[in-house]
Amino acid sequence: LPVAGRAKALPGLQRGRAGPRAAGAARRRKRAPEPGKNKATVKGRVVKSAVEEYHKKRPVNHLRENLQYMLKGRLVADKAITEQVLAQNRGRKSKDQPPEKTEKKKPEGTVFTEEDFRKFEREYFGIP
Repeated sequence: LPVAGRAKALPGLQRGRAGPRAAGAARRRKRAPEPGKNKATVKGRVVKSAVEEYHKKRPVNHLRENLQYMLKGRLVADKAITEQVLAQNRGRKSKDQPPEKTEKKKPEGTVFTEEDFRKFEREYFGIP
C-alpha cells in the first residue's frame, strides 16, 4: 500500500528532473558566444574627434529661429497667452523661475508744506 500523501508527482514538478522549460533555459545559457567582433580590441575602430562628438551631441537652441518665425507673422498673440507659453517652457526648479517683480515703494512725502511748519512754530513756540 502506498503511504498517504506520497503520490507520484507530475514529470515537470519532480525534484531530480528539471522538465522541458528548464532544459530550454539551460540551452540558452550554455550557448557559446558567437565568433564576431571582440569589443575589447581597438582593431578596425575609427578614431572620432572629441570636438566633433561634442558638437554632435550638444543640444541645439532653436529660440532665435522660432522668434524670427513668430515675429514674421502678422497676428500678434495676446500678452496673457505669451506669458502662459513662456511659463510652460520654464523648468519647475526654483533656479529656472524668474525673480518675482516687487513694486518699488515710493518714498512717502509729507502732507505738510513749509508754510504749515512755520505756522505751527508760531503757534507752538510763540515766535512771531
